[in-house]
Amino acid sequence: MKKSEKSARGVATADKKEEQPSEILVLSRISAALSGLWDLDAILGVGLDSALDIMNGNIGEILLIDEQTHILTRHVHRGLSKEFVDTIRLSLGEGITGNVAQTGKAVLLEDISSDPRVSHRELVAAEGLKAFICVPLRARDIVLGVLNVASRRPRKFTTNDMHLLYAIGDQLGIAIEHARLYERLRKARERLRKLARQNLVAEEDERRRIARELHDETSQSLSGIALQMEALIEQSESFSQQDEEFISGMKKVQALTVQVHKEVSRLISNLHPALLDTLGLVPAVRQHAETRLQPLDIKVSVETKGTVKRFPPDVEAAFFRFVQGAIGNVAQHSQASSATIMLEYKPDEFSMYVTDNGQGFDVSEITDIEESGRGRGLFSMRERIGFLGGTSGIESEIGKGTTVWARIPIGQEIEYA
Repeated sequence: MKKSEKSARGVATADKKEEQPSEILVLSRISAALSGLWDLDAILGVGLDSALDIMNGNIGEILLIDEQTHILTRHVHRGLSKEFVDTIRLSLGEGITGNVAQTGKAVLLEDISSDPRVSHRELVAAEGLKAFICVPLRARDIVLGVLNVASRRPRKFTTNDMHLLYAIGDQLGIAIEHARLYERLRKARERLRKLARQNLVAEEDERRRIARELHDETSQSLSGIALQMEALIEQSESFSQQDEEFISGMKKVQALTVQVHKEVSRLISNLHPALLDTLGLVPAVRQHAETRLQPLDIKVSVETKGTVKRFPPDVEAAFFRFVQGAIGNVAQHSQASSATIMLEYKPDEFSMYVTDNGQGFDVSEITDIEESGRGRGLFSMRERIGFLGGTSGIESEIGKGTTVWARIPIGQEIEYA
């Protein structure tokens, strides 16, 4: 072999080797572009544009199989007329595209208009389509749709073109499956969030009903018994012959009745404070904080920033439960001497902060709800805020006190739900 021939063959081999990294680079670029996307339409748009770019074309479409109707639905397209897009509808197995979707086997044609398998031949001819390649979009050996690339000029697509589109189709198939799974997960989370909020509303309604019945029946009856006992004691003490033991027993019963009445009143307030419905969140929080913490010699102050406004009843109830839980933690665990509650009203956000000067703790230790129940209150508080689309957190250090906070965006859903 002559030296010149060896040199020519060496150059040809080098050129061939240089082509492969180019294709790998394109696939890598497509993979990187798809990996950051979760929206199905965006994924399909990037996939189709990438395929057309690598094929040096400007006509293409992606159709997906409807899981219920088995109709091929065109999601994105480029370079096709409105009449073509609006008119052609294909079922699974119909025409070349439907057949590829059904069998999962690609088709490569030099002139689609002359192929006997073509569907809607007159529209294809009017569109002027010639060279055509159709590859399936697969995920886990399941065909999800097809990718079509066409040309209005005579052109011979090669098997390398087909294999490259196959690779793009596989990438797209996986990305489509991930996008659908993500969408299902998002919808499931949204349903769970709505259901959980409905449960919280139902729970608050039940609390309100029980509190009302306790107030209207049990509390009133206890108050009446206490007054009647006081009258009987006064009457007995006016008799000339007094039975000291009997009077002493009646006083004990009267004192016990008063104590039970106070406990029932406290229970009513914990179930659903009347101030929450009549005057709003701030007075209800102030009353609960003082009632809960002052008997424990914990000095408490309730402060506000911004213009105080009312929220829907279920939203105010969720806010109150969050602060109630934080106050309960201060009372039970903090060993604090003072606590501050800050309610901050902004045009687009509502924030709550409960801070104490107690012993603090290592936040990293609270990672889940323990069998003893430790952590249940914190996770319950976080869930209530999460159901309103907000965020919450805890900041604490041993010996430096604790701050529990929550921030909730104020939008249409919160204002008028």
